[in-house]
Amino acid sequence: MLRFRHIALGAVALSLGLGAPAIAQEKTEFRVAWSIYVGWMPWGYLEDSGIMDKWAEKYGIDIEIVQINDYVESINQYTAGAFDGVSATNMDTLSIPSGGGVDTTALIVGDFSNGNDAVILKGEGDLASLAGKPVNLVELSVSHYLLARALDSVGLREADLASVINTSDADMIAAFQTADVEAVVTWNPLVSTILEDPNATKLFDSSDIPGEIIDLMVVNTETLEANPDFGKAMVGAWYEVMGLMAAGDADVLTAMAEASGTDLDGYKAQLASTEMFYDPADAVAFTQSPELPATMVNVAEFLFDKGILGEGAPSADFVGVAYPDGTTTGDANNVTFRFDTTYMQMAADGAL
Repeated sequence: MLRFRHIALGAVALSLGLGAPAIAQEKTEFRVAWSIYVGWMPWGYLEDSGIMDKWAEKYGIDIEIVQINDYVESINQYTAGAFDGVSATNMDTLSIPSGGGVDTTALIVGDFSNGNDAVILKGEGDLASLAGKPVNLVELSVSHYLLARALDSVGLREADLASVINTSDADMIAAFQTADVEAVVTWNPLVSTILEDPNATKLFDSSDIPGEIIDLMVVNTETLEANPDFGKAMVGAWYEVMGLMAAGDADVLTAMAEASGTDLDGYKAQLASTEMFYDPADAVAFTQSPELPATMVNVAEFLFDKGILGEGAPSADFVGVAYPDGTTTGDANNVTFRFDTTYMQMAADGAL
C-alpha cells in the first residue's frame, strides 16, 4: 500500500486560482476524497459496504466517498473546492489547504504512524554516522520530516549530510540495492521489504516521535459549520467501522486488505505499526493533549524552513492552528487549521 504523502508545490497557487466557495451554504449533497493507505482504507469500505449511505440517510443527506489514486491530487482538488473533505496528514493539511487560505477542520483524528516510517542505513552504524552520507527519500514528504527529527535528536542538521537525493517511492527498493545508495527514508510497505536485506539497519522510525505523523479526515470549516449533519454522518459511519475493526471482523479487514492490494496478514502487519484510534474517546484525548500544539509547531517550522508553508509566508507562525481548548499556535489572526473534537466527542457519548 503506497501513499504518496508529499507536498505539491503548486497546490497553493491552485487553491488561490480556483478557490473554495467564499460562503458555504446549507446543502444536502457532499463529496469526500480519500487515497490508499492503511489508516484510510475504512473510507473505501464505508462506501462499498453501504455504511456511509446508511448514516447519510439518517441525517437526510447524501455523501459520496471518492477514491483518488494520487494522494496529493486529492488534496489539490479539495483545496480547489471540488470536495468537501479529504484524507490527509497534519503536515499536508497545514501546507496545502491551510497554507493556501482554505479554512480546514480536522473532523476525525484517525491514527498516527507508529513505526510505518523509518530511516534505514546500509551496513552498521547509528544516526550520528549519517553525517557526510547521502540520504535518499521523497523530498518534502513526511520522510523528509522524519529525517529532520531524527537528525535533530543527535544534534545534526541536513547540512551535515553529503546530500538529500529525491527518489520516488516506486524506485526506493531498487535504489537501496545499488552501490551508491547508503541510506534511505521511506514508509511501509517499502520499509518492511528493505529491512529484509541483512545489510539494512533501522536507525529511527516514527515510533520514536509518536503522535507527530497524524492521519486525518479534514473538511472545509465553513461547510461543516453550515452543515453539522455532514459532520455527524461522517463521524458516525467512521466509528461504526472502527468498532468492526477493533472486534477483529475478518470479513471487514479482508475487504480492506484486498482493496489496498495486499492480503489479510499484510494488512494486519501494517496496522500493527499504526496507532489507530478505534475508540473515539481515545481520539478526543489525543487531540486535547498538550503534545499536539508542540507537534504542530515543529511541523510548521519544518515547512517554513523548506519554503512550503504557504506562498510568501514571512515566518513559521504564518498559519494559525486552533485547538479544542481555544488556544492557538501560529498567527491567531490567520487561523485556517482547526482541531475540533465536537463530533468525535458526540461519538464517544453515543450522541450520534
